Amino acid sequence: MQGAVGGRRMPRDMSTDDKAAVEKLHKVYGSMKEQVGRVIVGQEEVVEQALMAIFCKGHALLVGVPGLAKTLLVSTLSKALDLSFKRVQFTPDLMPADITGTDVLEVNPETGHRGFRFVHGPIFANLILADEINRTPPKTQAALLEAMQERHVTVGEHTLDLPKPFFVLATQNPIEQEGTYPLPEAQLDRFLFNIVVDYPTDEEEREIIRRVTSPGGEELGPMMNAEEIVHLQEVVKRVPVGDHVIDFAAKLTRATRPKEASAPEFVKEMVGWGAGPRAGISLISAAKAHAVLRGRFHATTGDVAAVAKPVLRHRVLTTFNAEAAGVTSDQVVERLLETLSPKEEIAV
Repeated sequence: MQGAVGGRRMPRDMSTDDKAAVEKLHKVYGSMKEQVGRVIVGQEEVVEQALMAIFCKGHALLVGVPGLAKTLLVSTLSKALDLSFKRVQFTPDLMPADITGTDVLEVNPETGHRGFRFVHGPIFANLILADEINRTPPKTQAALLEAMQERHVTVGEHTLDLPKPFFVLATQNPIEQEGTYPLPEAQLDRFLFNIVVDYPTDEEEREIIRRVTSPGGEELGPMMNAEEIVHLQEVVKRVPVGDHVIDFAAKLTRATRPKEASAPEFVKEMVGWGAGPRAGISLISAAKAHAVLRGRFHATTGDVAAVAKPVLRHRVLTTFNAEAAGVTSDQVVERLLETLSPKEEIAV
């Protein structure tokens, strides 16, 4: 039911079918974490954020030093979700046609007739790992970002739809920047999440060494398929959100902008450029997925707070003075959440 209380619009309840889909996903998610954990040691937060991005029809940037199993993580998720997977290693000589595909001239040996045939590139898969996206020139980056946004590829006179679901997980090495092409802020904004992959704990690192140097390995079976994922993406869209949750997401987004009169003083001092409207949209979309993975039928301000860092860390640009003082965008977001924390919080 949808109504109004005190001039505020109340969210509509989910249908019985949608609730059943949420409950099923919650159960599958619990089993999926257990199965993925047999291959990937730790990184539970990274796995959850990647899944949230998939169910939001978004894309994610994965930032971490080499050797943290980023490729293994994505390929493991593709097996668990029964999705086609392709890995593209981005290099300075990679051209747009190398990822989108191109027309090739063929000659029929029987008739001698010549004609063009389109050869699909690696981007025609459900799950794409764009490895070290900042190592390829802007022209190739733009081709990938166009496919991410439009979900189709244009080559010559052909416009071809990409498979559903379509998800890009692009990696960046935060250490080596020499000879790279950093993504501009406008292109970073196209990614729903910026997921940080950190070093494992002492115990996790010992377990990683033990598993990798031992014979055999875990084989994962599919726990979901593409059709179910597409359906769940629509279910996530229909998760109800109250006006106060939208107000909180909008207020949090606007508070990151140093030129806003309502921005806190520490933001005006430490932030050079704040988040745009797409950040607010991403906060609500991700909050819905966060709630669904926990088996809940509505999103709250607690869900918004839980996804604030991966949504905002690549959209909040700190000043030179802040960087010199060691202040990160994550710390800015943490202070904002403390400042703008709603009166009623829920466990996340």
